Amino acid sequence: MSEAIAVPAGAAVDGTLVGPVVEAHGLVRRYGEGDTAVDALRGVDLEVTRGKLTAVMGPSGSGKSTLMHLLAALDRPTDGYVVVAGTRLGQLSDVAVTKLRRKHIGFVFQFFNLLPMLSADENVRLPLSIAGEKPDRDWYEALRKQVGLADRRTHRPAELSGGQQQRVAIARALVSRPAVVFADEPTGNLDSHASTEVLDLLRASVDDLGQTVIMVTHDPDAAAYADRVIELADGRVVDDRRQDRDAAA
Repeated sequence: MSEAIAVPAGAAVDGTLVGPVVEAHGLVRRYGEGDTAVDALRGVDLEVTRGKLTAVMGPSGSGKSTLMHLLAALDRPTDGYVVVAGTRLGQLSDVAVTKLRRKHIGFVFQFFNLLPMLSADENVRLPLSIAGEKPDRDWYEALRKQVGLADRRTHRPAELSGGQQQRVAIARALVSRPAVVFADEPTGNLDSHASTEVLDLLRASVDDLGQTVIMVTHDPDAAAYADRVIELADGRVVDDRRQDRDAAA
C-alpha cells in the first residue's frame, strides 16, 4: 500500500501548513449488508478551520461519534475520504496511520484513559515517551501552567479528582502539538464545576495556544464554548453555524 497520498490543502508558510486542518469529502459509513445495512453517515462534507473550536452535536444515533472516528483515523469510511494535515487517508497502511495519529492527532476521552501506575506528569509525557522524544522545555512549562496542575504533577490518577484527571488528559493531548485535538464528550463524566474548568481549558488551548479542537458533545452548554457548531441527524449535516464569541463573552 502507498504510505501517503498528498493532496492540495493549502500552501506552506514558514513550514506550517495553512488551510483546513481536517476535511471530509462525501463520507459514507455503512454497517452490515443487504436489507440489514445501516448507514451511520450518508455523504458528509466539511472543512475544519485551524485555530478554532468546533462542536459536533446531534441526538443518539445521529452519526456524530462515527464522524469523529473517521476524521480521527480510528475507522475507515465505506465511501468518500478524509484529509488530515494535508494527507489523504484511505490508502495508508496501518503503520502509516499510526504514525499520522501520533504526529498530528490528539485525543481527549470521556473516561480520561490515564494509566493508573503513572504520575500526572508521566501521563502527560506519555505520547512523547512512546515516540522516543523529549518535550520542548518552554512549551511544556507553558502547558503545565495552562493546565494548572503544578502541585499535582507527582500524583497518580486515583489521587486526582475527575476534573483534574481530565485536565491531565487534555495536557497529554496537547503535549506533542498535534494539528488537531478530538474531544469525545469531554465533560460527560464530570459535575458542573469540573465541566466548566475543562471547557475553559479547551477554550484557552485554542485562544492562547492556537490549537484546533473538534469536540463531540450532546450538551448545548458545552457547545456554547465553540466557534462553530455542526449538527447531525440521521447521518447528515442539518445545520452548520458560526458563533460570535465576542458577543457571547
